[in-house]
Amino acid sequence: MDAHVREIVTESLAPAATAEHPGGVAAAVYAGGRMQFLNFGLAEQTEKLPVTSDTLFNVASVRKVFEATLVAIGVIRGELRLDEPVSKYLTELNGHYIRRVTIGELVTHTSALLLPTDHPPWPNVSYSLPEFIDMLNAWTPPDGEEPGKQRIYTHAGYVLLQLVLERRYGLPIAQLMKDRILTPLGMHSTLIPERGPDNRAIMPADLLQKAVQGYSDQGKPIGPIGNQQSYFDFPGTGQMFSSAQDLARFMAACIDGNVADPQLREALRMTQRQIVRIDEKFGQAMAWENVEIDGVEIVDKPGGLNNASAYMGLVPARKIGVLLLANRGEFPHEIARYRILPALSRL
Repeated sequence: MDAHVREIVTESLAPAATAEHPGGVAAAVYAGGRMQFLNFGLAEQTEKLPVTSDTLFNVASVRKVFEATLVAIGVIRGELRLDEPVSKYLTELNGHYIRRVTIGELVTHTSALLLPTDHPPWPNVSYSLPEFIDMLNAWTPPDGEEPGKQRIYTHAGYVLLQLVLERRYGLPIAQLMKDRILTPLGMHSTLIPERGPDNRAIMPADLLQKAVQGYSDQGKPIGPIGNQQSYFDFPGTGQMFSSAQDLARFMAACIDGNVADPQLREALRMTQRQIVRIDEKFGQAMAWENVEIDGVEIVDKPGGLNNASAYMGLVPARKIGVLLLANRGEFPHEIARYRILPALSRL
């Protein structure tokens, strides 16, 4: 079984992680009750530093499944409800549209929010918290769009969700994640650091030494090692950093439910359940996406920036999972959804 798994993953990933490609890829595969790690390419090209399972990557929008898990924990504990308007916790939200948006609509991308930070042409400026609130209060969607009536992917919606969680619990988002998810799962190399003046993540020196250099899809270095991008200039809005070793713990917990805390265990299951059906093949859960490929029901979450790519995909019925972390933009993570996971499901 292990040999077949490695063969499937290597044959799929090796052609996209050769010496001609910038950066590298850290992969983790859970199948048959076992976790395997496979690494390709370089974390930094000048010094020829290889990617390892402990290398720290920017996980991009895979971070969103962690915020969704915090929401699910809150719902299970009776601390918040999906049908509560976000304005309950951010009372400065008084715009006609935004005050009607609920926590559940944010976490399932059905709020209809689509701010300048969500789509090209990307802004050349960053927004303070007051400026973000002003944008939300002024937001008016196109005719026909209403809260809860359509699925429109929004990064800004998850920044708003972060603020809701921080207001509800009176703690920074990084501390909430550490207390409620990371520490219980033994994820000690995962963090949401603040940004320094050069947009480098502020983190302990031993962790920064493990961080990758990010590259464009053409091989151009983008930002310093530990580059942390954001269109928002207030705490907690940078990216999450993690390793394949750490994220594999989260992935395994999502698949097999081997979690000591019963509320966290149920929250991980809750986030994966489809809430909105998009079309005959695709659905939307809490941050996770639901997709059927060749009869295989997949729950996954891709993420990407101009210098980082990430993917986590699960086949709950077969207890299979695949994690990909790459330090280049536009890495073809669709390989996992359309090739690796279906192939593993046929073993």
